[in-house]
Amino acid sequence: MTSDGPLKDLRVVEFSGIGPAPFAAMLLADMGADVIRIDRPNAPMEYVLARGKRSIALNMKQSADRDMAIELIRQAEILIEGFRPGVMERLGLGPEPMRAINPKLVYGRMTGWGQYGPLAKAAGHDLNYIAISGALHAIGSADGPPLPPLNLVGDFGGGSLFLAMGLLAALSHARATGQGQVVDAAMSDGASSLMGLFYGLKARGEWNDARSSNFLDGAAPYYRCYRCADGGWISIAAIEPQFWAELRGRVGLLDPLFDRRDDTASWPEISRALEEIFATRTRAQWCDLLEGSDACFAPVLSLSEAPLHPHNQARGTFTVNAQAAPAPRFSVTPANIGQEPPATDADREAILRDWLGH
Repeated sequence: MTSDGPLKDLRVVEFSGIGPAPFAAMLLADMGADVIRIDRPNAPMEYVLARGKRSIALNMKQSADRDMAIELIRQAEILIEGFRPGVMERLGLGPEPMRAINPKLVYGRMTGWGQYGPLAKAAGHDLNYIAISGALHAIGSADGPPLPPLNLVGDFGGGSLFLAMGLLAALSHARATGQGQVVDAAMSDGASSLMGLFYGLKARGEWNDARSSNFLDGAAPYYRCYRCADGGWISIAAIEPQFWAELRGRVGLLDPLFDRRDDTASWPEISRALEEIFATRTRAQWCDLLEGSDACFAPVLSLSEAPLHPHNQARGTFTVNAQAAPAPRFSVTPANIGQEPPATDADREAILRDWLGH
């Protein structure tokens, strides 16, 4: 495969799985890496997360297929797997034997709990991993249960992004020294790291453990969402005084009540007043008044609406089939989506030719 992306010379072997490991591999593929996905025979394909990759189906219980996987790993700089601890070792494909045949190999391991610890071998999902990080407790209303933030914080934020960063850091070291290493990426670790700001604020006495009682968790009237006359929602994030002043001027918030925005005891009263005001116009009318200003405003868009927003269209944020375009943007080596997600085993002949010379 050819690419102009910043990782165009990188070869990656990915053992197929679900969620964060495939997403991390997709990010590398978007950046130009040649990602070979080893699928199970007749396995279903994850549509978007398989984009830009090539597929070969191998049965790891058959020695010939396992030997072929080893030959592919010998040619790779990065390996990505997302199984429970011990699975790759039982297949004879663990870090030690693979780095023995390929000393520069960066061996990426994506799990929920990590490779060791009391929970390492337990089943779990995103919600569980962010639960022990403190993140889940902090999200939701004061009088309701913690709310799952989709699976963005554990799987993709604390998992995929930390794995991708770790892989590229280890790759830099391997290319400089010839020494590969294992990257142990745990979603519980990554989610805890994402919470670093809030642990810092709590240590200084500037963050409460109670949900919906802080300036970034929906309690502050200047940082929350409001329902409009048509049932749509808008977001207000006028944290700084100058942005709050802009909002007040544009909306006409003249009541002295709005002078007390930094008095936490006044937050409920200010929020109720703003709820009544924002309920007097439709979302589109508030967009006409506030969008593009320094009031720190945006409409809350659905998945159907977001690809149609003028800003997203101007930047090409979404591409075919409403897929998100690669991010971030590069000025010299642009990333691209590459080929459509392949059917399982669709690229066998090309992979064997390009990687193994067969």
